[in-house]
Amino acid sequence: MFFKSAGDVPEMATKIYLAGPLFCEAELDFNEKLAGRLRGHGFEVLLPQELGIDVRSIIAAYDNDAYVPIFESDLDALKSCDVLVMVMDGRVPDEGACVELGIAFGAGMECFGFKTDIRTSEYGTDNFMITGALKGRVANDAESLRDMINSVIGTSNG
Repeated sequence: MFFKSAGDVPEMATKIYLAGPLFCEAELDFNEKLAGRLRGHGFEVLLPQELGIDVRSIIAAYDNDAYVPIFESDLDALKSCDVLVMVMDGRVPDEGACVELGIAFGAGMECFGFKTDIRTSEYGTDNFMITGALKGRVANDAESLRDMINSVIGTSNG
């Protein structure tokens, strides 16, 4: 199996892949804050920005093929997780996070959204395809997200 399924989740802490934008100080700080809250609730969190990938060095070494090691590293990280949480804040969700969501959803991984932003993209709601992949599961605070994950996965973190 490409990814773990909900039935394969071990008794240890649920491992969350935190998908979201990570290209400016505000985004990096937000990701760290959310990861810290989730860790405080007993989850293990894989935060891509903590993987130590030096994009500039990869671009210098691989030039036009820089996407290969970055994509492969991202897939390996995603495969190691039990669930995906997508940060949906911003005018529109981050493109990379959308790809990660599509891969996780397609592989049968349980996916959840996290949104504190009041802006919407379509008819007063979020993108229908993203909301569909999340099965409508979007939380606006860490405690609601914890409860949502625990309910779906059948765990009792935090």
